[in-house]
Amino acid sequence: LSSSFCIGVMRIIGGQFGGRRIKPPRLEPTRPTTDYAKEGLFNILENNFELNEVVFLDLFGGTGCISYEMASRGCPDITTIEKHYECINFMKKTISELNITVIKPIKMDVFKYIETSNRKFDLIFAGPPYPMKTLNTIPDKVLVKGLL
Repeated sequence: LSSSFCIGVMRIIGGQFGGRRIKPPRLEPTRPTTDYAKEGLFNILENNFELNEVVFLDLFGGTGCISYEMASRGCPDITTIEKHYECINFMKKTISELNITVIKPIKMDVFKYIETSNRKFDLIFAGPPYPMKTLNTIPDKVLVKGLL
């Protein structure tokens, strides 16, 4: 995908990579989380968790913006689930460019991952870029499976 189809500039807002700008191509069906929303989310997370001790799961990873923020703030273990091939490729490219070793992108449907994973996580973020009729079932599925 050419940069002329870029959806805009995404910014890592805090931590080691704070201020770094990333230009994702238009990746359907993604929509990166706004800086305003990330600031609010990370204010809450940083006041309640030691992010450098957290095992983190990012469901519906999209462009990877939440995972990059977690890595930038010292999170040592990040698993990012995304089913779209183009998004996974973009994440892998960005992870390589930033020399991040703690993010593991997995190309898989989120619901399939929840069903088959046996990992335990301290924090799980789910931010699908589109309305889902089954979105409200994710917390119960995660709890029943014992992922959190």
